[in-house]
Amino acid sequence: MKWTKITLETTSEAVDFISGMLYDLGIEGIEIEDNVPLTEEEKKQMFVDILPIVNEGDNTAKVSFYVDPADDLVSLLMRVKEGLKEISEFVSVGSGNISISDTEDKDWINNWKEFFKPFRIDDSIVIKPTWETLTEKKPDDLVIEIDPGISFGTGSHETTKLCILALKKYLKQNDTVLDAGSGSGILSIIASKLGAGYVLGVDIDPIATKSALENAQVNNINASEWNVHENDMPNTPVAFATANLIEDQEIRTRIGKDKFDLVVANILADVIIPLSGIIKDNIKDGGLFICSGIINTKEDEVKAALEKNNYKIIEVNRMGDWVMVAGTVSK
Repeated sequence: MKWTKITLETTSEAVDFISGMLYDLGIEGIEIEDNVPLTEEEKKQMFVDILPIVNEGDNTAKVSFYVDPADDLVSLLMRVKEGLKEISEFVSVGSGNISISDTEDKDWINNWKEFFKPFRIDDSIVIKPTWETLTEKKPDDLVIEIDPGISFGTGSHETTKLCILALKKYLKQNDTVLDAGSGSGILSIIASKLGAGYVLGVDIDPIATKSALENAQVNNINASEWNVHENDMPNTPVAFATANLIEDQEIRTRIGKDKFDLVVANILADVIIPLSGIIKDNIKDGGLFICSGIINTKEDEVKAALEKNNYKIIEVNRMGDWVMVAGTVSK
């Protein structure tokens, strides 16, 4: 089949904001064209001999995505335009022009894999795609294999890196961990590998739950799926469930009050804010809440929400335009 390609003309400063807005609208993949020079780390990850030529003085960018021609294009474009208007209150979106074209069918789901290569989070944690071969490995490396499918969580995004570094810093042996918005399962898997006694990953998307289970198996972790409305919580070291933690009071009750030593949430600021107020009941007194996926313009709102809900903020870490906030619960 053919796809409808929609391209937004904008600025490099607005790209992250637009990416987040499109994600909220259900767009699962985007293409970005800009003139931002690659960092040394990005150059290493790309494994290419000829790097793209960029004009560093050119601040323009293009964000493209693809939709089924049968979709309600008019309604989608209206919401995109509304989103651009809201973003323009915080950052210049440039011309904001939108162009529409048709494109031939391609394997959009899998073509991105050629750009996902093994990389290091720090000096001891390595993320490796399941389809790649690791050529450089230190004796003490913790190697995590991931096939994210369409789920968020390759480990390469700043928000995921921030969470991984926080887990490595704060997680203690035999801690009970809740991964809220587990996606590909990468944070659950790393928590287990770092010594957590029990990990529960919860995601609203059943496809993400399936992906997380498969990734756990690839990493030789004993994991199971939990049907939260029918079965008791499984006793495997790691479990994954499909549910909405904010709207589903039953799962919050069933996972137990004062259950977890640590909760990690790599999601969006607008989800973290309401989640922080209700998930604290499931965290032990003095337990830790690690949250990322926070664009820097939302940092103050998230910190204010945590403080309002009796969290003591112990660390704020930043990477690029993204922020991680860690706080302990006081009851």
